Amino acid sequence: MSRDIRMCFIGDSFVQGIGDPEYRGWVGRVLAATRDDITAFNLGIRRNTSEDVMRRCWQEVLPRTLPDADNRLVISFGSNDAVEEGGRVRVAPDRCLDNLASILDECWRRAIAALVVGPPPVIGAGAEHLRRTSKLAGEMAALCRSRDVPFIGTTQDLAVDSVWIREAMADDGAHPGSGGYERLADLIRVDQWHEWISDPRP
Repeated sequence: MSRDIRMCFIGDSFVQGIGDPEYRGWVGRVLAATRDDITAFNLGIRRNTSEDVMRRCWQEVLPRTLPDADNRLVISFGSNDAVEEGGRVRVAPDRCLDNLASILDECWRRAIAALVVGPPPVIGAGAEHLRRTSKLAGEMAALCRSRDVPFIGTTQDLAVDSVWIREAMADDGAHPGSGGYERLADLIRVDQWHEWISDPRP
């Protein structure tokens, strides 16, 4: 008998797949390559920071879980947190990490297996944004390690990926097309994804 896996993906516009003419983004591509029978819910919202995700997380996730199901949560944010507006970042790094910790701790309390996908780079935002995002991604990875939660980094690889760069700059400077989302999906598929599907360790 196959497991009843119910999986929510929560985060920002990269989770939603903004810019993909095929409307699949990385979430759709990763799911298509996963053999298990998964009931999936994409809860990505454009411009969401970790604060936004924190505020809406459980009111959106809990109605999509079932008591006897294998409930999962994939979390991805941080790119918008590191954007500078009015001379300051939208969300301070410490606050972003607190938000992630709070979500992960609640996942543990509710026996919902979590996985974190690191923030992709916003190419058009420049070198300082990349520096901030890379540092934040490293700190998120450390936080996940301390809680035995899988973390899949994306920032550095995509920052030098020619397809990601070309497609993002051809659009709005942030979101790639189908080729870029395929590269992002590849990073997730070749890392810890299938291991986590087999052994979520909630």
